[in-house]
Amino acid sequence: MDVKEKMTSIGPPVPELPVADVERAQQRYRDVLGFEIGWLEPDKGIGAVSRGKAAIFFRKRKLPFDPAVHWMFANDIDATYQELKSSGAKIVDPLEKKPWGLRQFTVMDLDGNLFYFHHD
Repeated sequence: MDVKEKMTSIGPPVPELPVADVERAQQRYRDVLGFEIGWLEPDKGIGAVSRGKAAIFFRKRKLPFDPAVHWMFANDIDATYQELKSSGAKIVDPLEKKPWGLRQFTVMDLDGNLFYFHHD
């Protein structure tokens, strides 16, 4: 049995983003980015959202905190860009082909966390 056969299966990573207000972040991700609210702890210190296979946790942090950066692959980058743009997402870098070859755009959430949506 080789090493690959011995490896167990693991799921995709779930980022935990720092936010000033977990409930507000969940609502924004639902209303603007199309996520579904999953759960919220009673103390509202941590909660989650999901969209398809993507899941995100939010944890309440005191300002100032360093925002997180995440790369998100989009099968149809043009449709994703139009969807998020029309829903009011804060697009801080428009869709364009980057010097490194990716077609990409950047969305910033209410707490400064960045999402680089890309397609090869």
